[in-house]
Amino acid sequence: MIQNILSIVVALGVLITFHEFGHYFIARRCGVKVLRFSVGFGKPIYRYVGKTGTEYTLALIPLGGYVRMLDEREGDVPESLKEQAFNSKNVWQRIAIVAAGPLANFLLAIVIYALVALMGIQTVAPKIGAITDNSPLAQTNIQVGDELVSIADQSVNSWEDVNLVLASLIGKTEGIKVRYQVSETQMLQETTTRLDRWLVGEQPNNLIRAFGIVPWQPNVAPVIAQVVADGAAQQAGFLAQDVILSIDEVAISNWQEVVDQVQLSPNQTLVVKVARDGQERDLLLQPRVTERDGREVGYAGLAVQPPVWDKSLIRENQYGVFESLSYGVGQTWNMVSLTVSSVVKMVQGLISVDNLSGPITIAKVASASADSGLQPFLKFMAYLSVSLGVLNLLPIPMLDGGHLLFFGIEAARRKPVSERIQNLAYRIGASLLFALMAIAIFNDIARL
Repeated sequence: MIQNILSIVVALGVLITFHEFGHYFIARRCGVKVLRFSVGFGKPIYRYVGKTGTEYTLALIPLGGYVRMLDEREGDVPESLKEQAFNSKNVWQRIAIVAAGPLANFLLAIVIYALVALMGIQTVAPKIGAITDNSPLAQTNIQVGDELVSIADQSVNSWEDVNLVLASLIGKTEGIKVRYQVSETQMLQETTTRLDRWLVGEQPNNLIRAFGIVPWQPNVAPVIAQVVADGAAQQAGFLAQDVILSIDEVAISNWQEVVDQVQLSPNQTLVVKVARDGQERDLLLQPRVTERDGREVGYAGLAVQPPVWDKSLIRENQYGVFESLSYGVGQTWNMVSLTVSSVVKMVQGLISVDNLSGPITIAKVASASADSGLQPFLKFMAYLSVSLGVLNLLPIPMLDGGHLLFFGIEAARRKPVSERIQNLAYRIGASLLFALMAIAIFNDIARL
């Protein structure tokens, strides 16, 4: 629980601070007096007043922040300070100040992705382990053991690449080219599969599986290496070096079969036959419930020795400083494109609003990524930073994008939008944002 809280506070705190600092920095450069720089909402838990009179606060609820600037629309401004008011600046300066927040989030994402690249990136080649029936991939000539090279003319070198390309294909109705390397050869082949409004209205837990792919994994013997303290397996009496022979009288030949059966059986009692010290014995295991990919699965608290992977499938990528920056720009652009595409598809009804997530899901993902290591947590922060930037650029009044829309109209008409129309738009925008937040929180609760 403490790690969950810390991971989400760190992630949101950094992203919000960078976003608000973008507004603050450009406002100061444009000669606007900043009255308050706040990270978080609600009652301040820390307060500091700088030499310029700006009040810096850290508030109790870390779900947002704001920069309050001197503005004649919000109160009386002394004659001597009017030239420092936000509303006194020309429209292009106001556009720069408002756009600086989202742009700071994109810049932060570039820096984080570049840092990940500098650390070195290890990926697993997308080799096919199995193909599910009645799936897009089942329509092709691809066989188990083949390695994916490109999907829809987009190169894929890892399962992360595959996932990103498949995400861009949601809602598509068209023929998709798939290039692959034939198993045990250097021969490249190309085949085609047909998508028909793929996954429209659905909530896919795993895009790779939905496309019909089961990733290849080395065969791991069902020999227990570790039993998690106070877990379901320890309570059932499992010990390290036990060999699992069967579950509910179904023979077990590898560890993946154990994982599959346990995940399918949350809170159900399983009869597990193990071999220990030359003798067989039955243990009663009741997997606990955990969440993975948005669904409840069973968790026993067992581990095996790390599998030995074919070295030819492990891709080690090392980057220099400039290469890392290029990687950061590329990854950020890919995430921006994917996020914008997802928003458009949701408006079109191709992606269900059930996929919206709120603070509870964000906290869970932050905690899970932190558990997985520094790189996964950094990648999560970068993606969340991109999402925050894109969200704030949506042309909805109350968001940065709404302000930019009004300023853009003002630049085109050479006169501002009337206060009456802006106030009406802000009320509509607030209602829309409240409705979206309500849906996201409802989805979070429904997933608990």
